[in-house]
Amino acid sequence: TAAVDLSCVWHNLEYMACAWRPGENTSSDTNYTLFYWFDGLENPKKCSNFSVDQGVFECIFNLTFPKATSAYPAISILIRDDSEEIRPVCANKNPTTLVKPATPRQLTLSKTNDKIDVKWSESETFPKSCLHYEIQHYNGDLDTGQISTVTVHENSCKSYKSFPSFSETNSVSIDGIDVNSKYTFKVRAKPKPECYNSDFHSDWSEEKSIGDKRNSTIYFVLIITIPLIVAVSTIILLVYLKRLKILILPPIPDPREILKRMFGEQNEDSQVGKKL
Repeated sequence: TAAVDLSCVWHNLEYMACAWRPGENTSSDTNYTLFYWFDGLENPKKCSNFSVDQGVFECIFNLTFPKATSAYPAISILIRDDSEEIRPVCANKNPTTLVKPATPRQLTLSKTNDKIDVKWSESETFPKSCLHYEIQHYNGDLDTGQISTVTVHENSCKSYKSFPSFSETNSVSIDGIDVNSKYTFKVRAKPKPECYNSDFHSDWSEEKSIGDKRNSTIYFVLIITIPLIVAVSTIILLVYLKRLKILILPPIPDPREILKRMFGEQNEDSQVGKKL
């Protein structure tokens, strides 16, 4: 009946959030309490920022250390119920494996010729050079555009994956763009392994776009309209040429028809004269 599936995340080196589920056969009115302690605290502290959502318990407590800290103490977690009828759960957490950076903010884009410069805000809580950034962008619409990824390492001389770009600050330049296309960017951060042994990324930043979007509706209308205009123009031209031909080259009468009409009229006149 003890709490199960305990997991903790150290958000932006500012606070730790621990979540767990109640054990089997646990009463629905069970009240859990989380205590934490680490080397440097005189006494264990009680976590008071407590919540329950769809059967998952969570408690959040502040956890900060000076930026110059090179070694972080293990965090001891104790979860028990108020009645002490449920077996308590104890766990030691290495905070460096639980680090999740905050979402990069203030993403800005600027375009110069065939290059786009991408910049974002610098973290205020992480030591310098302890984060690297992943930039994802796509060209055109999300459904049809091609997604590319750039991994930028601060104070390094190379980046990985799609583009050979690097940055000593929170920025990167993307070359070889189509000046007539729309580009959309987003950024996320990840701790460097030499600082924190964590696999958590930050959430993706808000997307920002630059450039003009090609209007596919206009292209579709043009594809339909141009052949139709050509066909109608051809018909009108053919009718006009036929009339013009009649004016320039009128039909030549058939001499045989003329002679037939002439002799036919003479025969009629002679027959009328005989009757008279």
